[in-house]
Amino acid sequence: MSSSEALRIARERGLDLIEVAPNSQPPVCRIMDYGKHKYQQAKREREARKKQRATEVRLLRMKPQIGQHDLEIKLRKLREMLSEGSKVRISLRFRGREMTRPEMGTRLFARITEGVADVGQPEGTPRMEGRLMSLMLAPRPGVRAAAKKAEKATADVQKQVEKQQGEEPQPEPQAQDAEDSGEAG
Repeated sequence: MSSSEALRIARERGLDLIEVAPNSQPPVCRIMDYGKHKYQQAKREREARKKQRATEVRLLRMKPQIGQHDLEIKLRKLREMLSEGSKVRISLRFRGREMTRPEMGTRLFARITEGVADVGQPEGTPRMEGRLMSLMLAPRPGVRAAAKKAEKATADVQKQVEKQQGEEPQPEPQAQDAEDSGEAG
């Protein structure tokens, strides 16, 4: 169809003639409402931005000679961060004579990755940068969705418990007998 004929048809319908593929042979055009097209395109972009989530990199610092209980607490915090969908950089700071034993840090990182294997996975290997040894952990795919499901389930259970507590009859205050109140008669 010639461009003049397409333009005439578009004007008759009260629409716009929009060139879609200018580099093709012959160029491709569409008859449409350009304002509506721009609005729908912007709406799609907004929806796409809503669904995106910027991954946050969080930092967890430790010492190479960490106690078992302290390590368990750090692992619990690490699991929480990974289940929220954040990446976590774990840093070990070597001080003094600890610098001569970097294998301690490597063993500690192995214990950490083993402890959070179900929710996180390492990105690469531990790297030594001066006195710091660091490792980046990323959440496993689907962990965030599972955490949301579990969170929703606990919230539902909590609501049910609150509802049941609200429905339970409160014990009625019992009338005191004259003997119990100290009034003898």
